[in-house]
Amino acid sequence: MSDDRMRGDKLLCEVFKSSRKEQMYLYVDKRQGLEAVPEALLEPFGKPLPAMTLILTPEKSLGRARAADVMAAIRDKGYYLQMPPAKEDYLLDLYRTPTEARY
Repeated sequence: MSDDRMRGDKLLCEVFKSSRKEQMYLYVDKRQGLEAVPEALLEPFGKPLPAMTLILTPEKSLGRARAADVMAAIRDKGYYLQMPPAKEDYLLDLYRTPTEARY
């Protein structure tokens, strides 16, 4: 992307969730939309369902990615694809979660 507005420290980002795969998200520049996302990626992703719009800054806290990495990918490729967590990691997180004992 050569747009000078994308070189700052803020990026207006639109996030789409996959209609086919749980916990898979696609981050794009709000102004560009999905135009830079390859068709080969959209086929397995399914219909992009709008999830949220947010302003990204390098310091922003995101759940499973560094905002600076997301911004760099959007600037370089036009999108950032967040994959679902590995099943083993998810199960380990559940195992580590404290549960209440009921007697």
